[in-house]
Amino acid sequence: MDWFLFSLQDMTGNESYITKHYKIKNLVCDSAVLLLKEVLSSRGYVIYQLTLGSITVSFDPVFLSEKELHALLQRHGMDIIEDKEEQLVEDIKLAVIELIHRLNNMNSIIRKSDYLVEKLGKSYQQLSKTFSAHEAITLEKYIILQKIERIKELIDHDDYTLSEISYMMDYSSVQYLSNQFKQIAGVSVSDYKKGSSNYKKSLSNLSARK
Repeated sequence: MDWFLFSLQDMTGNESYITKHYKIKNLVCDSAVLLLKEVLSSRGYVIYQLTLGSITVSFDPVFLSEKELHALLQRHGMDIIEDKEEQLVEDIKLAVIELIHRLNNMNSIIRKSDYLVEKLGKSYQQLSKTFSAHEAITLEKYIILQKIERIKELIDHDDYTLSEISYMMDYSSVQYLSNQFKQIAGVSVSDYKKGSSNYKKSLSNLSARK
């Protein structure tokens, strides 16, 4: 990993500080970003840029170290990415989350494979193969898990009927959505509505590293 020493006028204003930029595994949702900000700031790391998938931090090597940073990240289910294939897997996760949770575009959901190919510049077969090589589930299963979490959010907001949600999320029928929801979530849609907070999952925990 490249690193740089900055002069007195740069970044921290302390020439002894080291500033580094890292790509981070499983930093794929806003709650993970907030958690990482709190954890690192409390330890004395100075954060300059923190977004989904990456962070730029400065630290005094006399008191802090990259080894400790590794340990803090791993303690919270994250890690520094140094492998190109692992970086591609994280880029896939971020693209899927953007597509399903942020764009909220039914046509994009239908063309999910085309969207990922265009976004990442690789064939869907290559993306799927790389994802499966580094995660415990397939890319297709990961997409389904993200769709189910998005459906939970839409149900919670109560702005759409189940029929409208089914159409938005590219299900051929409400029955198909309901069946897959129960299979994945382990609870029916009606029972979910009764105790929704008990069935939520963090977006960063929907796939497990091998």
